[in-house]
Amino acid sequence: MKAQGFTKETIAHLGKQDRDFPQFAIGDAVVVSVRIKEGNKERIQLFEGDVIAMHNCGASSTFTVRKIGSHGVPIERIFPVHSPVVEKIKVLRHGKVRRAKLYYMRDRIGKAAHVEEKIVSSQAVQVEGLKKKTPKSSEPDPEVSMTTASESKKEMTL
Repeated sequence: MKAQGFTKETIAHLGKQDRDFPQFAIGDAVVVSVRIKEGNKERIQLFEGDVIAMHNCGASSTFTVRKIGSHGVPIERIFPVHSPVVEKIKVLRHGKVRRAKLYYMRDRIGKAAHVEEKIVSSQAVQVEGLKKKTPKSSEPDPEVSMTTASESKKEMTL
């Protein structure tokens, strides 16, 4: 018997809403809030780790999160994106990776098993901050000094 293929239209028709999770990628450290049902009670459990794989297949899209548990025991969980079990996803930091799948992390031990954090340069952050700032007066901002290359060379020689 063939499995029935679901598309975004059929999911919407079945009453499944679009998930508004933040954008995350391979290597990002995330916290996934998972809905756990134990008997009559329902609770939220947090699973924090690094995203090592993503499979984008429409309704059956999944992502794999790996964390190091107690006594150094690694734990991997595969979460379906469109499942009601996944309550929310929070991105802690973005990882600096150059691969689509981080399965090689399974063989790493200790600090080598961590993904390096992607650091945005402070100049880029300042430029974005300046674009967002709109000074009310025509006076220059005291925090940002506007100097030319020749002026900075003169200051260095003094």
